[in-house]
Amino acid sequence: MSVERTCCVVTVSENSCSSKLRSPLSCSGVILSDQSGIVLCSGLLFSPFLIDKERISPNLTALQANNFSNNMQVSIHHAAMTADKCRSKLSIKNGPQRPPQNAELLMMVNCMEFQKTFQSIFIEAEKWNFYSGDEDADILFDSIFLSWFAVLRMPGLATGTQSDTLPWVKSTSLIKGHSVLACGSPFGSFCPDIFMSTLSKGIVSNLAGEENALILTDARCLPGTEGGGLFVSNGDTPHLVGLITSPLCWKSNEWIGLALVCSFHLILRNVLQAVTSHQSLREISAFMDIPQVSFSANQKPANEKYPMVAVVESGQLWGSGILLNPNIVLTCRHVVNGKTLLQVRVSARERFLTVTGRVLYSSKTSSPYDVAVVQLQEPYSDVVVPKLATSYHLGEDVVVLSYGALGKTCGPSVTSGILSRVITQKNKPVMLQTTCAVQCGASGGAVIRASTGELIGIVSSNTRDFAAKITYPHLNFSIPLSVLEPLLGRFDQTGDASVFQVLDSVEDEVRRVWRLQIPQSKL
Repeated sequence: MSVERTCCVVTVSENSCSSKLRSPLSCSGVILSDQSGIVLCSGLLFSPFLIDKERISPNLTALQANNFSNNMQVSIHHAAMTADKCRSKLSIKNGPQRPPQNAELLMMVNCMEFQKTFQSIFIEAEKWNFYSGDEDADILFDSIFLSWFAVLRMPGLATGTQSDTLPWVKSTSLIKGHSVLACGSPFGSFCPDIFMSTLSKGIVSNLAGEENALILTDARCLPGTEGGGLFVSNGDTPHLVGLITSPLCWKSNEWIGLALVCSFHLILRNVLQAVTSHQSLREISAFMDIPQVSFSANQKPANEKYPMVAVVESGQLWGSGILLNPNIVLTCRHVVNGKTLLQVRVSARERFLTVTGRVLYSSKTSSPYDVAVVQLQEPYSDVVVPKLATSYHLGEDVVVLSYGALGKTCGPSVTSGILSRVITQKNKPVMLQTTCAVQCGASGGAVIRASTGELIGIVSSNTRDFAAKITYPHLNFSIPLSVLEPLLGRFDQTGDASVFQVLDSVEDEVRRVWRLQIPQSKL
């Protein structure tokens, strides 16, 4: 079954007998099986129709259809497919689309592993916010209902004969940096003939929880794609690995540019457990025979291929830093925040090792180069010394490895993009721009050549329009390693940190390039 063919739009509305009609709510869904007509989607749409909202508690595992209003109507819109006999493939048919078909809610299930992980990571103090796609006051947001999923059956889809069933793999097969494909319908039921089955490519940015229950991806997902599928490829065949739960996430009012995904195999496990423990749900088991496919990652983990990064803490402030060798960490001036002694935390074997660091050099606030050099008081022997790049290729694939987004919770996150701009002065690079998602906490992180693992830059900042109060994570600025490489070489030979002071007296042309860093800037 092709990725595009799995996508559908689920709409929940009130029937016309209601005296005061609610506005219809919609999201994406995943067709698991043509034969049984089973569809899985986000449970958020159904929360306004709960008869007894007080029943919802963290320990509740499932809800039956009779827990929802009789006035609720569910319809599913899926793309008409046409066969390409020459290529033996299916594609979306252009022209008039088939009308939405009625569907029935079989049950709602709470993915307990995702809920537990979500509540431990996204703490209230960090002011996380998740966009549901519909600003309905009755929708139960965030930790209350993000972990709930609806199991639907569309009789008009069921063929009753042997047909395509969507293959899936466990999220335990994923690693950070793994290529993924998201498929959903932006804006839900709005113009499905234009937006349905939209694809977005990205990577796994981070993983958390039991059996990787929670997945973060930098695949670009828009409102309405919640309930859509996240896929990995095994050869030419896509395999479902997760469902999008929130396409847009904010932290302290800053858009982080990542989508939140729940492991599919854990959703399925919770469905089957609910079916087993509730006699009235057992008939559903006949529809849930979905085969698992064995799968193993064919990519090396990011932490084996890329330079190592650490958390650099200076009191209440923190950011990222790059381990250049067992003794030296490269970070940003604004991360050390004028401190002399810092705490440097390195993720080692799923736990953090904390070492005190002493600031050897921090550029002046008047310098356009936001750089600091920190010496560890105790050497960290397991460092893989990064290879420093001295050349740059516009448009090449790059990744950013840092402690942005989830911060210290799950180890470093990795985001993908391209080198979108190289700004030079006198034929020497002085600024890099990438399309990788960069968030608060990523300052001091590593910009890496994806193909070789070479370190090409250090993240300085993303872009924020202070007038509009909007942050743009996919437009960011980095200091080229070619600026620092000769200084690091001299420091390695002499141990004299004063070699970096040349960064405090750069030419006016370089200052002009970095002028958006100053407080008076619009950015």
